[in-house]
Amino acid sequence: MPEGLRRPLLEEYNKLAKHYRESRWEPAELNGGKLCEIVYSILKGHVDGAFAATPYKPSNMVDACRDLEKATSFPRSVRIQIPRMLLALYEIRNNRNVGHVGADVDPNHMDASVVLGMVKWVMAELVRIFHGTSTEEATQVVESLTERSLPILWRVGGITRVLAPLTAKDKTLAVLYGVPGPLDVKSLLASVEYGNSSRYRATVLKDAHREHLLHFDTKADTAQISPLGSRYVEERVALEI
Repeated sequence: MPEGLRRPLLEEYNKLAKHYRESRWEPAELNGGKLCEIVYSILKGHVDGAFAATPYKPSNMVDACRDLEKATSFPRSVRIQIPRMLLALYEIRNNRNVGHVGADVDPNHMDASVVLGMVKWVMAELVRIFHGTSTEEATQVVESLTERSLPILWRVGGITRVLAPLTAKDKTLAVLYGVPGPLDVKSLLASVEYGNSSRYRATVLKDAHREHLLHFDTKADTAQISPLGSRYVEERVALEI
């Protein structure tokens, strides 16, 4: 995939994720529509054997996506599943009061959540197809792509401080949400400012592990947020100061 398509794809994905975290539903849903055009450009280049230098908008997105079904030598995900997901995303952008006025609903949390979920699935499919990974590995890659700069997190002196009066559990999840991958418990203790390290591991981390909000590796003494934990942070933790 050329840089002229890969870079806009990642940029638009991160814009969408950022707007969603900030509860800015309309721009998040608009980003979903723009990302559709980028993904279509990638799929079209893939089946044609020649990528465009930059993303472009087909004259008729519905017909263009349906035309991809004719590329019968390619996997069903490339021909049918991703294109149909793009059409659903484009429908929200065009007919849910986002790209055009006159719809019977305004941009909202429910629609933005659907957009983000579908986009993550599309991104994971692209990773799986172009890099030959498993679905689980592709999902982990997509989660790590998100640039999560949260207003409540302040990185200073090698430590991430949490600038909000949250519970130890919510502080832990917020810190983990802001890093791509596992974090050692020693760093978490410094960030959360929890005095009793044994109790922190036994209660906060193990309880969150049982709730499937994170994975606590007792041997490596590290923790990593799960997709469920990421949704918990996005929906239930105050991310603003």
